[in-house]
Amino acid sequence: MRKIAQKTARTARKTGKKVTLDDVWETINEIGKARKETQAALKETQRIVGDLGNKFGDEAEYMLVPGLQEKFEQFGFHFDTMSRNKKINNKEYDIRAEIDAFLENGAQAMAVEVKAKLQKADVDSLVSRMEKLRRYADLYGDKRDYFGAMAATVAPEKERDYALKNGFYVIEPSGEDVMVTMPESNPRVW
Repeated sequence: MRKIAQKTARTARKTGKKVTLDDVWETINEIGKARKETQAALKETQRIVGDLGNKFGDEAEYMLVPGLQEKFEQFGFHFDTMSRNKKINNKEYDIRAEIDAFLENGAQAMAVEVKAKLQKADVDSLVSRMEKLRRYADLYGDKRDYFGAMAATVAPEKERDYALKNGFYVIEPSGEDVMVTMPESNPRVW
């Protein structure tokens, strides 16, 4: 945009012509048009990046989620059902959340958040989501114990430790299989 204004000034100097009000308005219109084109390009770039992020997330889910019911049996869990992309929504109490994988039985439930690469903010987000799940369950008289797990195709050591210290199970690839790690202390129950 600055380049357009500079071009107008250079042209005026070269031709010896004085800059008129019409010249200024023409420059302003060119700047407005360039701004709209930039905004459209940025919006398209954001859409492409978002689609790419979703594809990585989908790949992580397809790799890490199958077989979780059996994996959690080693920790004494016997989940009857597993659902994906479980949504909870209570407008009256402003409780909204989506869980990537939700395992449950009559006494316990496990919310699993799946990420391509685990980050500290993901762990913090799951803590908040678990609190919402507990409030939602309490509203409907659900007294089950709720547990949480972070699943990631890439789990840097610092973020992995942070998830474990927050009481979450960590699910990650291990060769051709998936490994579930129990929190160092007792798993957190919501």
